[in-house]
This record gives sequence, structure tokens and C-alpha cells, in this order.
Amino acid sequence: MDVDGILTDGTLHICSDGSETKIFNVLDGMGLTRCAKSGIVTAWISGRLSGATTVRAGELKIPHLIQGRTDKHVALQELAAQLGIASENIAYMGDDDIDAAALRWAGIGITVPGGMPAAFAAADYVTTRQAGYGAVREVCEHIFAARGLTFVP
Repeated sequence: MDVDGILTDGTLHICSDGSETKIFNVLDGMGLTRCAKSGIVTAWISGRLSGATTVRAGELKIPHLIQGRTDKHVALQELAAQLGIASENIAYMGDDDIDAAALRWAGIGITVPGGMPAAFAAADYVTTRQAGYGAVREVCEHIFAARGLTFVP
């Protein structure tokens, strides 16, 4: 999945010292943690290099973090080939023009209500939750349901 505009609401907080902060939703984090525990491979592909993204990916033990790649489609294809995963077995979430080709290539392309027109045109599904407010968790829950998985606290 993309990061900014999917795992976050797309807002960047840039401080006068040049540092940045991002807000990630714990609902999404719980969904991704449950994916990992269920053997579902997760990856983040971001067009930007971000220390905040690196820290959050580390906290969640995201096994594949690709940053600084605006060619999301190529990056996703390379990762899929490396992992031996066919495109029809991939769900990709993205919200912008640079995500559109990856959305079309994946077995299921997913965007969020605030996505750009190219993402809407390429997506198979639009979440009901907004980016940064549980959209990723919503998709995780759909994947769990399709696999017959339930999680009880």
C-alpha cells in the first residue's frame, strides 16, 4: 500500500527545523499486526523518503518498506516477483495518480474516498472510512472475512 493519503490523511507537518511528523491511526496498526500474525504479507510503497514512515513501519514490523519510489507499479511488480506472488493475489491501496497503474495491475485495487480521479478510475473498491481514519483496517477486516478469520480481543 501507499503511505501518505492511505495510512495517513495525507497531511505533512513540517517543523521549522525541517523535521516532519505524521499521524498514523492505531486501528490501521492493529489490522496490519493481525495480518502479519495471519501470514498475510504486507508492504508499504511510498513516493517520499520519511523518517516518520520508517519509525512506524519498524513499530509494526512491516517486512517490506520501499520509499522514494514514484514508480509504484514497477516497485510493486518487482516486489511481487521477489516474493513469488502473482498479481491476482495482491490487494493494493493507493490514492493518487502515481498509484493508478499499481491499482490496475493488482488483483484488487483499493482507494479511499478522498482519492484522486485516476485512483477512482483504476480501483475496484473504495473504502467507506477515510485515509488515516481506519481505511486500512477496513480492508484488513474484508481480507480476514474472505479467509474466514476472526479475532476476538
